[in-house]
Amino acid sequence: MPQTEAAEAPVTERADAPVTEAVPGTHTRLRWWTELPLILLVYGAYSAGRLLARGDTSTAVEHGLAILRFEKALSLDAEHPLNRLFTREPWIGIPADFWYASLHYLVTPVLLVWLFRTHAVRYRAARTWLMTSTFIGLIGFTLLPTCPPRLLDPAHGFVDTMAHYSSWGWWGGEASAPRGLGGMTNQYAAMPSLHVGWALWCGVILWRFGGSSLLVRAAAVGYPVITTLVVMGTANHYFLDAAAGAAVMGVGLLLAPLVLRTADRCRTALGLTATGGDRADTGLVVRSEGDGGPRREGRADDAVTPVPTASPGALSPIVSAGCQTSPGERIPRQRITEPEPGAAPSEAGDGAPAAAR
Repeated sequence: MPQTEAAEAPVTERADAPVTEAVPGTHTRLRWWTELPLILLVYGAYSAGRLLARGDTSTAVEHGLAILRFEKALSLDAEHPLNRLFTREPWIGIPADFWYASLHYLVTPVLLVWLFRTHAVRYRAARTWLMTSTFIGLIGFTLLPTCPPRLLDPAHGFVDTMAHYSSWGWWGGEASAPRGLGGMTNQYAAMPSLHVGWALWCGVILWRFGGSSLLVRAAAVGYPVITTLVVMGTANHYFLDAAAGAAVMGVGLLLAPLVLRTADRCRTALGLTATGGDRADTGLVVRSEGDGGPRREGRADDAVTPVPTASPGALSPIVSAGCQTSPGERIPRQRITEPEPGAAPSEAGDGAPAAAR
């Protein structure tokens, strides 16, 4: 009898299945030796911007007094009671000075490194958000030099707690910089407060990627809130400086996708290949796999498995291999065709019983 052929079932692709086809250029991961110079460049620009954007002292004082009058008109001047509390209670004022002088320069880099090592797919978007906001803050320092409360005339009722408790720390009486280096910083860069802005970034990163434990949630909320109280209580910033720092972070978050797309276009124009972390995501949202799949964090260096393509000769293999069946026997799943009335056995199909001989 004729040989039976089994056609291979076509491979179908679900709409919610993850794409497994390899994409050129997506297997490269971000490298720390390229990220570190970039971070140092931005921090250097931040420090240089604070140093160079000094402006006129009288203009900075006028801006500070205008902010203070505006806050008093709206009953937002929380700086005075906080500053009096920090000055009267050393057990509050001294830790606050240490908080102001150190955590701003420690917590943010530590979180950047942690995010790079544990959530590489999200790192580039978060880093771009922080850098974009920092550059916006530098523009604010340049266009709006502002005298902080601690440098106003003592008649306005503010005490510089950094100078008041300078014997307890490494800072001097001029600023939070180490002793002797206070004159190298721009002390009129109060608007906006990047102390508050960076602390807000740290809080969002902790809340978003640090897990759901109560301790992490408390740190995510407490760090920016305490930093806001510290910058006002130490007389380094006004309340509106803190609000402007939060607003700058909001604008930076909105502009970060545009900055990423522009950077990718420039990289493409220069013939450079985007890395896996570059292509992975431009936002801070974790997506789920399919409609009901588990939520997971990808890594920029995850291997991508290509879908194997069957050769044309393998689509219709011969399964009978020359074997014949005995009368009345059929191959599993073989279609049986009912004979028409009056038809000869040879016309009834392969499923008809063999004629007697």
